[in-house]
Amino acid sequence: MSWRELGDRVARAASLLLERGVGAGGRFGILAHNGFRVTELLQAGYHLGAVPVPINYRLAPPEVADIVQDAGCAPLLVTEPFLELFEHAALAARKPDVIALEPLAGAGAALPSYEALLSRASPVPAQESEETDDALLVYTGGTTGRPKGVRLTHRNILINALQIGFQHPAASTDVYLHVAPMFHSADLLSTPYVLSGAAHVYLPRFSPGALLNAIESNRVTSTLLTPTMIIRMLKEPDFERRDLSSLRQLFYGSSPMAAEWIGKMLDALPAVRCTQGYGLTETSPILTMLDADEHRQAHTAGDDRLRSVGRAAVGVELSIIGEQGEELPAGEVGELRVRAPNVASGYLNRPVESAEAFDGGWFRTGDLGRLDERGYLQLLDRKKDRIITGGEIVHSLEVEAVLHQHPDVHECAVVGVPDETYGEALLAAVVPAPGTKLDADTLIAHCRGRIGGYKIPRRYVFLEALPRSALNKVLKHELRRIHGEALGRAD
Repeated sequence: MSWRELGDRVARAASLLLERGVGAGGRFGILAHNGFRVTELLQAGYHLGAVPVPINYRLAPPEVADIVQDAGCAPLLVTEPFLELFEHAALAARKPDVIALEPLAGAGAALPSYEALLSRASPVPAQESEETDDALLVYTGGTTGRPKGVRLTHRNILINALQIGFQHPAASTDVYLHVAPMFHSADLLSTPYVLSGAAHVYLPRFSPGALLNAIESNRVTSTLLTPTMIIRMLKEPDFERRDLSSLRQLFYGSSPMAAEWIGKMLDALPAVRCTQGYGLTETSPILTMLDADEHRQAHTAGDDRLRSVGRAAVGVELSIIGEQGEELPAGEVGELRVRAPNVASGYLNRPVESAEAFDGGWFRTGDLGRLDERGYLQLLDRKKDRIITGGEIVHSLEVEAVLHQHPDVHECAVVGVPDETYGEALLAAVVPAPGTKLDADTLIAHCRGRIGGYKIPRRYVFLEALPRSALNKVLKHELRRIHGEALGRAD
């Protein structure tokens, strides 16, 4: 469709939301695969001064229910694969709030239809918003396992789009492919392409073959991929026979990628300008970038820049601090804190956590790293045992809580271990209750339905005791060191 047609649909979607009681500052949920309707709903929120809440569709029903409750969002615009979630006891009470986002047949036809409501709606004019108003509420995992709603403002989102575009420019002639799930803050990388008037194409579900087909058939010029997606694409048997000549830019990030794989990517895509970005949902999302020229220079010279996540984006201040909050010199390892106009305003309904993380104008990322003399940032660990697998963030405490629900689990600890495809994989170290015997299949089955599938560990080690410090604290770094390689894998 044309931008004019999209603009008309956005103005009518805003009217639809208004009729459902969503005014300026109100929130509504989106539970959907990638598609143009997600874009128009996000834009309808901005148009109305309302706040879209994209929800991770990989979560289990109780987790979705927690987000809906915390955000206070209604209506809920849902695509067909996820309508069945509202048959679950945790979400049944929310079914009256559901609008079916795509045309339906059969049992689903009884639900209110987005397209039918849109066809009857009259366009409404755009509402003026302040740049400090909330524009988007994106949920990210909390240290207790409960998700936190990150309040991103209009200023945050637009500033980061300009920061990204300065080093990774978009043009009206671009064709941008949405591959990363649009519930993720990574999709904000598409904002420069919206501002430039580029064309947009959507991949509902990722597979290496579907990605290559989409690039070929739509003459895609630019996209964002996670390292896992890139590795799987490069491993596709017919990769070298595919016509990727239209592709001119590739932005990647959201999880670690080994320098060796970065080299393979650059060799396989010699005409593509590759940019790596690091950031968090709380930073809208990009903080640092290693641009295309630096990639090629580092690859040719064989220097260590490919093991970094680049340097600060325009307007971003980076600082490494010690345990007492003191600033550390170049080369020292500590926690990364940042100060920038793209840093979020805080967490919804979390005053204590907001005060801890957003401290005196600085945001404490919880990531451990070091800055070299040239300003390149190398990330080393996640201070709060955060695991990034296939681009998705998983918190060990949340997974451990579910494993502990099994009656035969005496103790457990979950850590991230290196994985060639996913960056990190989840390893669960489990101490069975006395007189019992456990196996991986039993625990995988136990976790299903309680947490999202990507959070379920597929690697297990069964121990008589967990390694502990003199203060009885589990030594997770020892688990990673001892059990991080040559592990049995559950299919």
